[in-house]
Amino acid sequence: MRRITQHAVLLCLLFQLVALPAFAEKNLSADVVVIGGGGSGIVAAYAVAQGGAQSVIVLEKQPAIGGTAKYAEGIFAADSKIQQERNILLPKDDAFKMIMNYSHWRANAKLVRAFVDKSPETIEWLQTQGVEFAELTSNYPGGLQSWHIFNGRGKGMLDVLTQKFPEMNIQIMTETPGKDLIIKDGVVAGVVAENRDGETLNIHAKAVIVATGGFLNNKEMMSKYTRFPDVIPVGNVGKTGDGIQMMLSADAATEGMEVVQSYRPGLSGEPTTSHLLASVRQPYLWVDTKGERFCDEMVIFQWPFAGNALERSGGLMFAIYDANTKKYMIEDGIDVGVGVMVPVKTKLANLDKDLQRGIANNVAFTADTIEGLAEKMGAPIDNLKETIELYNSFAQQKHDGQFAKDPKYLRAVVTPPFFAVEARPMALGTLGGAKVTQDMQVLSTQGNVIPGLYAVGNDAGGMYGDSYDLLMAGSTIGFAVNSGRMAAEHAAEYIKTVQQ
Repeated sequence: MRRITQHAVLLCLLFQLVALPAFAEKNLSADVVVIGGGGSGIVAAYAVAQGGAQSVIVLEKQPAIGGTAKYAEGIFAADSKIQQERNILLPKDDAFKMIMNYSHWRANAKLVRAFVDKSPETIEWLQTQGVEFAELTSNYPGGLQSWHIFNGRGKGMLDVLTQKFPEMNIQIMTETPGKDLIIKDGVVAGVVAENRDGETLNIHAKAVIVATGGFLNNKEMMSKYTRFPDVIPVGNVGKTGDGIQMMLSADAATEGMEVVQSYRPGLSGEPTTSHLLASVRQPYLWVDTKGERFCDEMVIFQWPFAGNALERSGGLMFAIYDANTKKYMIEDGIDVGVGVMVPVKTKLANLDKDLQRGIANNVAFTADTIEGLAEKMGAPIDNLKETIELYNSFAQQKHDGQFAKDPKYLRAVVTPPFFAVEARPMALGTLGGAKVTQDMQVLSTQGNVIPGLYAVGNDAGGMYGDSYDLLMAGSTIGFAVNSGRMAAEHAAEYIKTVQQ
């Protein structure tokens, strides 16, 4: 009887051991932990290891690294050697003043100055690491040529850096989101994370760099902090403000949380190369849900202006054109490019096919009369007729008496069939976050540096005033890369002073 009891006890203990996870919790250590494996995080990890960190762990909650940086076309710089070699003048002083004046000096002047000053050196640094640039250009007609186009887009840059990670003792842990910061005596000393197996990882570190990419996919935060609660995210997945929330729990101050990287109006689900999408993004005739014109459509040249105008008008618009304008876009090409994927003067050979798909999906409409078009759009017939009649008179007079648009883009709507394509606000990211120093150190609500904590890219605020700045193309990925380097360089020196 005693032997049976002993066996039962042993079986019970064995069952309990099997039922429990083999490793419910692990303790790890590194010199530096980077939370987020997008552009700013990958650059920060590389640069801090290059600066002397002996071990670096990158936490990425997605199955693969790269984030939106994979799709970046080009990076900003002022007074780079590439610009100098092409006799292109963009002095750092001028770039700094333009950025600050655009923001009405609401941006963090010291941070902006540090970013601009770092930018030409960063182009050379990237080239030294093996990153190649395909061309130098602007992002809109007459724009400043600050856009250094990556060979292979942002993914090409990331591939060059990450292939060297193993020899630099940089470990990437995918499907492993950061959950909390470890704080000891007011100093950030690591990160609590959770891996793909559900194990808790206590990663002790001398410094933490937060690079989780903002909060564009977090509807609650978008509603709380911005004017764009229902904006369509472009290329953003899982950007739910994890890093910002962790920093708020550590008493971090915030800055610029209302700033959104508003983009051109667009259609959800349409690929970037869609000719239907390209037709929407031309400076012809835009109307709101009431069938009324609401802006000078040339705001399309400056994405933030277009986003702001559309948000103010109610967040839904229609691009209107007739058979003549459709023929012009197909045979002569478009007046406004869609990045480097659908450049200026691309002939929209696929527009008829894409329009049919849009009509089937109830986002594009066609009719032989303006009345019929208004009915399909759900707009008041009299309003749309009056708007188009007035617009056509402007086209005939070659003067926009309403919003003073360049007559070049006043294309009359007179030849049936008529087309209307629905569009909504889109965004490439959020641009506010923790308040930081020019070295990307996070500041507390009391205005003091939180030792060991850095924020970079879209988790750091202060680069912008109230709207995204497109004066000099490539500034967002430019800030991601440069802020990553700036944080890394300071952190590399800081960890030398820390006993772990």
